[in-house]
Amino acid sequence: MDIKILVKLTSRAWSLNILALMHEGMPGRQAPLLAATSAGRTAFAQSLDHLIQLGFLERNPGHGHPLRPEFRLTQAGVSAAEIASRIVNVVPDDADFALLRRSWTAPILALTDRPQRFSTLKSGLITISDRALSTSLLRLEEQAWIRRDIDATHRLPFPTYRAVNQGIAVNRAISLVA
Repeated sequence: MDIKILVKLTSRAWSLNILALMHEGMPGRQAPLLAATSAGRTAFAQSLDHLIQLGFLERNPGHGHPLRPEFRLTQAGVSAAEIASRIVNVVPDDADFALLRRSWTAPILALTDRPQRFSTLKSGLITISDRALSTSLLRLEEQAWIRRDIDATHRLPFPTYRAVNQGIAVNRAISLVA
């Protein structure tokens, strides 16, 4: 998966869950998906619309009631759903998954398979602000998904960030394509 697509995909909280559930064979109707995700109606609807706009889901023509449509994965959605399923299965605990639903968590973990400087992460995630990156790194560090080390081998020491524990498992599940 490309980092730009990953950033867009994870910008809505329930997108990964919806794709993972559909990958596992759940019908693409709102009621079963909403019940399985335990999301709020508004956030769920926004995530569903977002997936349609990204081209991962489409209405299933000829199926479902007009007020209760059925959705299906597109060709691009099938590969995204496979990756989403791997990510969701790596983090089965709901408390841990709450962190993964945040916008920048998965993209940051995808880039930190080896030690990265703050500036390198920022340039890899073009649209992220300094504040969003530092806040996300702090949350990941508190959860022990990212380790912050100080590289003192240069004249000016600087911090580096690397995925560890559950974070490296998420990194491997994403399998970012360069």
